[in-house]
Amino acid sequence: MNSARIAVLLGPFLEGAGLSAAQFSQLSSYLELLLKWNAKMNLTAVRSPEEIVTRHFGESLFAAKSLQTPATRTVADVGSGAGFPGLPLAIFAPDLQVTLIESHNKKATFLKEVVRAAGIANAQVFLGRAEDCRQQFDLVTLRAVERFEASAAIAASLVTSGGRLALLIGALQVKTAAEILPELHWADPHPIPQSANRVLFVGKKP
Repeated sequence: MNSARIAVLLGPFLEGAGLSAAQFSQLSSYLELLLKWNAKMNLTAVRSPEEIVTRHFGESLFAAKSLQTPATRTVADVGSGAGFPGLPLAIFAPDLQVTLIESHNKKATFLKEVVRAAGIANAQVFLGRAEDCRQQFDLVTLRAVERFEASAAIAASLVTSGGRLALLIGALQVKTAAEILPELHWADPHPIPQSANRVLFVGKKP
């Protein structure tokens, strides 16, 4: 899929935030690799290229646009998998240092290949479990992980004081997240464009 078509599909999610031709080229390279690798291993159940762009790239870039602040310098994407939202976030905001945390070797290998091939210089891959990561981050993201409650608690432990935890979840999970992490100051859920029940739910650590 060419960059022009990707730009059209991503319009509702970027809400006027412009991306350069180079950034759209990076997204195009990422999509091409994802389709190629997904034929051999299950990175995403979504098979349609256009649906991958809207459901995965779009949601991730909406989060990137919403979460970018001058105080945010370091980001961790816990259970990065196919790279959402971490890789689109790194492409959107090249000044951020993004760490993609992934414990499955084959998925980590895929992430490293995207970083290399698409020239995403501000992203790195941490091969291992999130609980083994000794760094803390200004922003930690979590999306589509197994064992949500345990994963959310681990992700929250990686947030530095004054930093944020950003969850891309279903609206029905909002209550659970707030209950298991009462120490965070939660903002109102932010609905994802073109989704019936997906939200961006952000909590700030005191």
